Amino acid sequence: MPSVIFPGPEGRLEGRFHPAPRPRAPLALILHPHPQGGGTMNERITQALFKDFAARGFAVLRFNFRGVGRSQGSFDNGIGELSDAAAALDWVQTVHPEAQVTWVAGVSFGALIGMQLLMRRPEIRGFISIAPPANMYDFSFLAPCPASGIIIQGAADTVVTPGAVQKLVDKLRTQKHITIHHDEIPRANHFFEHEFDDLMRSVDNYLNFRLNPDCPIR
Repeated sequence: MPSVIFPGPEGRLEGRFHPAPRPRAPLALILHPHPQGGGTMNERITQALFKDFAARGFAVLRFNFRGVGRSQGSFDNGIGELSDAAAALDWVQTVHPEAQVTWVAGVSFGALIGMQLLMRRPEIRGFISIAPPANMYDFSFLAPCPASGIIIQGAADTVVTPGAVQKLVDKLRTQKHITIHHDEIPRANHFFEHEFDDLMRSVDNYLNFRLNPDCPIR
């Protein structure tokens, strides 16, 4: 899990990178929760997503948004962080230009950035969004959402309300040519403190489905 420093829009960005174990391996970019809420690339769910994709043979990058850890710059209300994510994906693609498939996974604020990124980058074929803050930000930019994915939410989340996430899921499910999975984890709060295993089981079940060669979703 080498430490990496790569160029971002406001200076260097700090990350952890798992290289691809074979040629043409798929890529995954993992995006951490809100920097002003203590979110970093070492947050527990962010790390678990990183390890999960790495174990499945992906080239995987997680990194600190601007102003976090050794990443330069300062918090930019999501605008600059989206540029950071684009720069991170650019960097991974220079390391593995032969990759055919790209995924993005994000936690809370990171889920917002990830879903914005997939609107800009058609090579992203799948997403995992955990507790996307649908009650705090306008997700109407997903029109249409270009990729299928899963949205996972805690039923007892008081930060991101389950009802707002359900409305987002319902809206996305009206769109053609994509399939949106939605798992609501009983009793789970915003941090999945006591339901962490249930969260990762949901992630694994979805990836097992999507990465199966016979999966109908492309």
